[in-house]
Amino acid sequence: MTQTVKILSAQLNPVVGDVAGNLARARDVHADARARGADLIVFPELFLIGYPPEDLVLKPATVEACQRALESLAPLTADGPAILIGLPWRQDGLLHNAVALLDEGRVSALRYKHDLPNYSVFDEKRVFAPGPLPDIVAWRGIRLGLPVCEDIWSAAVPDALIAQGCDMMISINGSPWRRTIEAERRGAFARWFDRWTGPKALIFVNQIGGQDELVFDGASFSLGSNGVECQRLPAFEEAMDLVSWTRSAAGWSSEGGQQARPVTGLEADWQAMCRGLGDYVTKNGFPGIVLGMSGGIDSAISAAIAVDALGADKVWAVMLPSKYTSAESLEDAKDCARRLGIRYDIFDVEPAIASFGQVLAPAFAGTEPDASEENIQSRARGVVLMALSNKFGPMVLSTGNKSEMAVGYATLYGDMNGGFNALKDVYKTEVYELARWRNEARDPVGFGPAGAVITPRIITKAPSAELRPDQTDQDSLPPYDILDAILYGLIEDEKAPRDLVAEGHDAETVRRIENLLYRAEYKRRQAPPGVKIGPKNFGRDRRYPMTNRFRAD
Repeated sequence: MTQTVKILSAQLNPVVGDVAGNLARARDVHADARARGADLIVFPELFLIGYPPEDLVLKPATVEACQRALESLAPLTADGPAILIGLPWRQDGLLHNAVALLDEGRVSALRYKHDLPNYSVFDEKRVFAPGPLPDIVAWRGIRLGLPVCEDIWSAAVPDALIAQGCDMMISINGSPWRRTIEAERRGAFARWFDRWTGPKALIFVNQIGGQDELVFDGASFSLGSNGVECQRLPAFEEAMDLVSWTRSAAGWSSEGGQQARPVTGLEADWQAMCRGLGDYVTKNGFPGIVLGMSGGIDSAISAAIAVDALGADKVWAVMLPSKYTSAESLEDAKDCARRLGIRYDIFDVEPAIASFGQVLAPAFAGTEPDASEENIQSRARGVVLMALSNKFGPMVLSTGNKSEMAVGYATLYGDMNGGFNALKDVYKTEVYELARWRNEARDPVGFGPAGAVITPRIITKAPSAELRPDQTDQDSLPPYDILDAILYGLIEDEKAPRDLVAEGHDAETVRRIENLLYRAEYKRRQAPPGVKIGPKNFGRDRRYPMTNRFRAD
C-alpha cells in the first residue's frame, strides 16, 4: 500500500519581535501552498517571534501575542494544508520553545524542544524550560517526529522517536551559519540516521537572514529512506519548495525538490556578510549607510559588501583627508567609489584637527606628539560621519577588521564609530583574500556590479592609517600573516603562548600580542556589532572580563 503527501518547506526570513508581520507572511505562504496543492507547510523554529528572541520572550505580552497569532492561524487549516510552525509557548507555568501542528482548523499537537543549547552563541536555558523526550504525532497515517533544531544534534531525541516507530522526522530550525556548519550538521545527523530502520525521511527546514551578529543560511534539505539528499534549498536566500513524498514497502521516495548548489569558502563568507549587513540595515529602518572611504583595503571592501547587500544608491562614501593623506589614497578612494557606482564626497578634516590642537595647546605644551594627536584625527573623522548620519539618516558603517580589534589598533569614538561592522570577524589576511575573490568573481553577488570593483593598488599597497608621515601598520605590528596566525591560536583555539612558541613563533612577539589582546577588551565592549563568520567572534562567542590579570605560560 502506498501513500503520498506533499510537503512545502518554507525557508523564510522572519523579523524578531514582528509577530504581526511574521503572521502575515505565514498567511501569504499558506494561500500559495493551498494553490499548489500542498498537504503540509513547514516553517522555521520560533517563526512567529523570530529567532533568537533572547530575553524578549521573558515579557509575558510577547508570548501572549504569539499564542494569539497561532490561534488566528489555525482556522486556515480547516480546508487547506496543515501547518508546522514554531513559537514560544507557556504551559503549566513553564516557557517552552515549541512546535505546533495546526490541522483541521485547530491546534492538533504541540511538542517542546528537549535539548536546549547553552554554548557558543546560544543561551536558551536562560529563557526556556526543556520539554520531555517527545512522543510521535500521528498525522494522516504518518508517525511524525517533530524534533526542534538542537534535538537532532545528539541521539537522545531521535532515538526516542525511532523507538516509537517514527517513519518521518520534520525538524524546524534556527541554525546559524558559520564556516564549518555544513560539515557539523552532517556529522551530527550521521550519528543516528543510519541506525534508523524501516521507512524513514528527514526534512530539515532552516530560517535565513541576519539577526544582529548572527546570520542564518537556510540551506534546508531533505533525506529519503536511502539516505540520499533529495532536496536542497539555496543558501542565504528565501525559498519555498514543494516535494511529493510517497511511502511504500521500500520506504519513502520523493518527486520534485529543488537542487541548489552548495555555497562554500570565500563566496559563503561574502554572502554571509552581505546578508548580515543588509538585514541589519533594512530591518532597523535605515535608508542606507555612510562610511569613511580612506583609500585603504578595509573601507574599500566594506563599501563593496554594502553595495552588494543594499545597492549602490544606498551607499555613501566620504573621503576625510588630513595633511597626512597621500595622493595615492585620494586617487584610490575615488576610483573605488567610481567602480562601485556610489556617491563620493570629500570633506577636509584638517581645520577641525587644527582647532582641537588649539584647544589642547595649553595642556599639551612641552610634550611630544604621540598617539594622542593621531587619535584626534580619527575622532574628527568620526564626528563628521556621525553628523552626516544624524542629519540625513544613513547608518555609519564601521570598517575595522578582526586583527585590529584584537590588538586594540582602533580608536574609540573615532574609526570605531558606527552602527554595524561587516568585517568585525574577519582577520586582515582574510580581508585581502576576500578582496581578490570579489574582483575575480564571475557573477555579481546581490546588487553590485561584476568585475574588479576594488582598485588593484588598494590590494597591493602596504596598509597604513596615515596618521603620521610615512606610517605603515608594520611599524608597530608583525606582518599580518604572522600576527593573524598568533591571534587565531590565541582566540579561536585558546592556545597558551608556550603552544605558539612551540610552533615556531617568537616568544617575545607572542607575549606582546597576548597582552595587547587582553588589554583591548574594554574597546571591544564598546564596538558596534558585526557578522559572525568564524568559530569564535568577539561578542556572543568570546566573553572575557575587561579587568583581567591572568596570563598563561
